[in-house]
Amino acid sequence: MNGFYRMFPQSGVNGAPGVAGELPASPGRRDWLKTAGALTGLVLTVGASGIVRAAEGDKAEKKYGADGMPHGTVDDPQVFVSIGADGIVTIIAHRAEMGTGVRTGLPMVVADELEADWDRVRVIQAPGDEPRYGNQDTDGSRSTRHFFQPMRRVGAAARAMLEAAAAKQWGVPVAEVAARNHEVVHEKTGRKLGYGELAEAAAALPVPGAEALRLKQPGQFRYIGKQSTRSADIQAIVSGKTHFGIDTRLDDMLYAVVARPAVLGGKVKRYNADAAMKVPGVVKVVELPAGPTPPVFAPLGGVAVIAKDTWAALKGRQALEIEWDDGPNASYDSEAFRKTLSEGARKPAKAVRNDGDAMQALQGAARRIEAEYYLPHLAHASMEPPAATARIAEGKCEVWACVQSPYGTRENVAKHLGMDIAAVTVHQTLLGGAFGRKSKSDFVVEAALLSRAMDGRPVKVTWAREDDITNDYFHTVSVERLEAGFDAQGKAVAWLHRTAAPTIGSTFVANAQGQQPFELGMSAVNIPFDIANFRVESVPVPAHTRIGWFRSVSNIPHVFAVQSFAAEMAHALGRDHRDYLLELIGPPRKISPADMSDGWNYGESPVDYPLDTGRMRHVIEVATREAGWGRKLEPGRGLGLAVSYSFVTYIATVVEVAVGADGSLAVEQVHVAVDCGPQVQPDRVRAQAEGACIMGLSLATRSEISFAKGRTNQTNFHQYEVARMPEAPRDIKVHLVEHDYGTPMGGVGEPAVPPFAPALCNAIFAATGKRIRNLPIRDQLKT
Repeated sequence: MNGFYRMFPQSGVNGAPGVAGELPASPGRRDWLKTAGALTGLVLTVGASGIVRAAEGDKAEKKYGADGMPHGTVDDPQVFVSIGADGIVTIIAHRAEMGTGVRTGLPMVVADELEADWDRVRVIQAPGDEPRYGNQDTDGSRSTRHFFQPMRRVGAAARAMLEAAAAKQWGVPVAEVAARNHEVVHEKTGRKLGYGELAEAAAALPVPGAEALRLKQPGQFRYIGKQSTRSADIQAIVSGKTHFGIDTRLDDMLYAVVARPAVLGGKVKRYNADAAMKVPGVVKVVELPAGPTPPVFAPLGGVAVIAKDTWAALKGRQALEIEWDDGPNASYDSEAFRKTLSEGARKPAKAVRNDGDAMQALQGAARRIEAEYYLPHLAHASMEPPAATARIAEGKCEVWACVQSPYGTRENVAKHLGMDIAAVTVHQTLLGGAFGRKSKSDFVVEAALLSRAMDGRPVKVTWAREDDITNDYFHTVSVERLEAGFDAQGKAVAWLHRTAAPTIGSTFVANAQGQQPFELGMSAVNIPFDIANFRVESVPVPAHTRIGWFRSVSNIPHVFAVQSFAAEMAHALGRDHRDYLLELIGPPRKISPADMSDGWNYGESPVDYPLDTGRMRHVIEVATREAGWGRKLEPGRGLGLAVSYSFVTYIATVVEVAVGADGSLAVEQVHVAVDCGPQVQPDRVRAQAEGACIMGLSLATRSEISFAKGRTNQTNFHQYEVARMPEAPRDIKVHLVEHDYGTPMGGVGEPAVPPFAPALCNAIFAATGKRIRNLPIRDQLKT
C-alpha cells in the first residue's frame, strides 16, 4: 500500500470529485472497506488498556456483550488515519456533525499531536460501525470529553512512527529527530523529510505502546485551545457542496412521504389511493404496518406515497382518503393531563432522595413557602427535518441519513428487514440540527421498508415540517412542586421536591411510569444545597405520546423549578438573590458518591467528576460580576440569575430585561459563565452557549406542544413558535473559566440551555414583581 495507515477515496455524491469537508460517496460497504485498506494497511486501535496497538483491517479486535453491543465504546475507539504519498493526511470523524464542530474538533486533536499542517488535512465521515470505531452516538454532550485523550494517543503514535522512519532512513538516533509542521527534521544537520515521503516506511514499523508515547505539553499545542483553526467543513458549506440527509441523490431514485397516524397507537382502518395514483408522478402507494407498543424506534405505520419527486409524493398524500382508528390515546388532552400532573405532585410519592426527615422538618418549620411550576411538551424542530435514503441490492441494504446514532440505525434497519447487521451499511451525512431527535431512526427504517417494497430501488423519505412537529419524540411535559421550611433565623431547614413527568422509559417499556435514575439525576436528586433535610419524590404518571431525549433533557424542567424557587426563597426572606443562592450552595466542597443516589452524574465516574460546589459558586461569581449585579436599574428593568450543573459542566446565567408598560419584553443583555474544564475549541464553546441562550429564549417565551383528542394542536411554525430575530438578546457575552488540561472535560452542547429560562423569569420578577411559574411566557406579562 503506497501510504501510511490507510488510503481513502475523496469523492462526493455519485463519484463527483470531493473536497475537504465533504462526506464520502456512496460505494458499497465491501468497496468502501477495500478502499479504506481493510485488506492491507495499518490500523491504529486505542484499547481499553490505553495501549495503542497495530491491527490489520478486519482483524481489529471486536468485543461484544450478551446483547450484541460492542464493549468498551468509551475507552476503545478505533481511530483511522492515512497519509498519502502527496503528504495529504486524511482523518476519519466518527461522530455526527450537527453544528457543534465535532467533525473539526476531534480530527484537529489528532492533527495537533501528529504535528500535521491543518491546511493539508482532510476529514471524512465514518460509516456506522461501532466494532471498528467505538461508540458513535453523538449525544449527551460527551464526544470531546470521551475522545480527547484517545485522539491524542492516535496522533502521538502516528508522529512517533514518522519520526522513527526518518531516523532509520538517516541512520541517526530517534532522539535527534522531531516532527514539525508536516515534516520530520534532523536537529543536528537540518535535514528534512515530508510526511508523504515517510508514509510507506512508517507503515512498516511497529506501533509504539502507550508507555512509549510522548504526548505534547499544552504549551506545544498548535490547534487545541486556539481560536483561529479553520472548520473542516467551512469551504464545503460556503460553496454549497455539503451533504445533508435531504441532499442525497442516487440513480433511479424514488421519493416518498408518509401519512402517519396523528395519535400514538393509531392505525389505518381503511384507505383509498385512487385519487393519489392519478397525481402525475406518483408511482405506488404502500401501507406500512402500525407501530408497536412500546414505540421504541419503530415507524409509526400509515400509508406511504412513492413518486418520481417529493412534490408529487406530497400532492399524492393530500389526495389519499384515510380513515383512522385512533387507538388508546385518542382522548389525550393537555389541559386535563396538566390537572393529573398537578394532583399527583400534591400527594406523597416514592422518595428518590431522602436526607434527614424533610416532612418532620417542614411540620416544625417557623415558616414555609411552596410553589408549583409547569412546562409543556416541546418539539425538537431542528432546521432540517428527518430525511433518509435506502437502497437494497443483492441481499444488502445501504442507507444515507442524518442520524446521531449510525450504529443504532444499522441495528434498527437490520432488525426490521430481517437481515444480518453485517448486510446493512449506514452512511452518516451532516445533520441540519438534531437536539436528540435524530438519535431515533424510525424515519430511516421507513426508507428501508419502502425500498424493499420497490424491489430494492433507492427510496428517499422526506418528513415535511408538519410531520416533524406532529409525530416527534416530544420532550416530556411536567409539573414540579417545591416546598421549603425555614427556622426562626431564616435558615432553610427543609426541602421537598415532587416531580411529575412521563418518562422516556415509556418509549422502551410498555406502561413505564416514574422518571428513571438518569432523568432524576438531571438537577433533581443532585442539587447540592446545604440543607439538612432534603427529599425528592418521583410521581408515577403515564405517557400518551412518544417521549424522547431533547437538548438538556430533564434538566430543563428541573432547573427551571429549582432555580426559580431558590429566587422565591430569597425574596421571601428579603435577601439578595445571589447572596442567598451562594448561601444555599454552602461552602466549597466536593460531593462524594455516597452523598448522592444512583444516576446522578451523567454516567461519569464520581471520583473523576465530583460535584464541586466551589466551581458552581465560581461561575455565579463570574457571571454576576460581569453583569454588574447590584447596580441600580431604571424602572421596568431587572437582572435575573440561575445556575446549573449538567453534563458535568457548571453554568451560571444572568439575564437583563426591560419590560414595557404594555407588557413588551426585551432581553437587553445576557452573561454566561461556563466552566466545562479545558476547551479544545473555545470559539465553538462560546457559539454553543450563545445558541443555547437563543433556544432557551424560544422555549421560555413561545414554544409549546399541546394535545386535544390525542393530536397536537401545533403543526408548523405558525403554531409551534420560536423566537424571531427582533426578540433575540441584544448582547450575549460568554465567559470561559480557564483550566489546565489535567482537569477532566465537561460537556458543552447542552448545559447552557437549562439556566436561561429561570434567569429570564427571575429578571422579569425583578423588573415587574410578577412571578412566572408556567411556560411559555407568551402574553402573561400583558395581563
